[in-house]
Amino acid sequence: MAIVKPFKGVRPPQDLVEQVASRPYDVLNSEEAREEAAGNEKSLYHIIKPEIDFPVGTDEHDEKVYAKAAENFQLFQDKGWLVQDEKEQYYIYAQTMNGKTQYGLVVGAYVPDYMNGIIKKHELTRRDKEEDRMKHVRVNDANIEPVFFAYPDNAKLDEVVKKYAAGKPVYDFIAPGDGFGHTFWIVDNEEDIAVITEEFAKMPALYIADGHHRSAAAALVGAEKAKQNANHKGDEEYNYFMAVCFPANQLTIIDYNRVVKDLNGLSSEEFLKALDKNFIVEKKGAEIYKPNVLHNFALYLDGQWYSLTAKPGTYDDNDPIGVLDVTISSNLILDEILGIKDLRSDKRIDFVGGIRGLGELSKRVDSGEMKVALALYPVSMRQLMDIADTGNIMPPKTTWFEPKLRSGLVIHKLS
Repeated sequence: MAIVKPFKGVRPPQDLVEQVASRPYDVLNSEEAREEAAGNEKSLYHIIKPEIDFPVGTDEHDEKVYAKAAENFQLFQDKGWLVQDEKEQYYIYAQTMNGKTQYGLVVGAYVPDYMNGIIKKHELTRRDKEEDRMKHVRVNDANIEPVFFAYPDNAKLDEVVKKYAAGKPVYDFIAPGDGFGHTFWIVDNEEDIAVITEEFAKMPALYIADGHHRSAAAALVGAEKAKQNANHKGDEEYNYFMAVCFPANQLTIIDYNRVVKDLNGLSSEEFLKALDKNFIVEKKGAEIYKPNVLHNFALYLDGQWYSLTAKPGTYDDNDPIGVLDVTISSNLILDEILGIKDLRSDKRIDFVGGIRGLGELSKRVDSGEMKVALALYPVSMRQLMDIADTGNIMPPKTTWFEPKLRSGLVIHKLS
């Protein structure tokens, strides 16, 4: 069963939150972070993308860059831009996008739960990316950014959240750039804190929705600290890492699409003919075509959109991985026809989050940068949870969650 605990969050004062809060470290590059933080010494980018404090071109993995993150984290606390709460409490973080609001509980998730599989993953992680985040956690002795979990629907937790959401929030702002709303409350009533802890303790599993590398890094550093502490008891703060947990029924996964540089030596006509083997191919014209059902794909080639519908027998609806459209397209198009065997390492393929719209696919093809684009019908939360429950791993670049968690609303110290 899932163990969570409240914690003494480190947060910006109410009047500074919009200056401090930032997008997550991994959704923008160093140049974009430098631009967004320009003229703002209070931006969290100085802690999560500290290379912006060095000359352009500085390696973000240089040891002095990690040291700068810790220096800036301390500076933010010394200046009062980040202040630690006096008591352990939970927090509620709501995000609003396109008129829809989802409510997450910010908790300390239990490191052993990650190690023993109660916190379930659906993606593989890369060791180099894990090590980068582990260094960041180690040097700051804190989880600066949260991970994004889903939990099975729970009526009692819904009641607690509803009660606080009816009151005045601590933070409430519209983020620049994406225009999404971010609202934040503190759960400081002891009875409500106890209910949250007890209800999570009844859950057989929590699910990583977004942030597999951050989850791995946070848990591995926690386990590392436990091993290094000769007097380890098990209740130390490093045994927990910060997660924002949303009820699964509030979350929406959007499409995660593919663009490919070439047709593997085929002409456009040969490529379309090769698709006929496993798909019903229909030409749709120049207007954007969006897949409208499972096993239907949109293809963009030579200024034209096509509908591809996988033929019966090309997939297995009883196999949690085989039923995924990302599996069908990876096996029958990217591998079999285009010769792309490894989505993680092949330089001929790139991935485009659905938040950018399908117009981004045609733009990248029309520019000549890419030759063909493939749009997929999004995975459901039920599929994600089924895959995690059966111990399976999704193919790379399968899920894209929006809105992304804003970083800097609360930070969790490990000691």
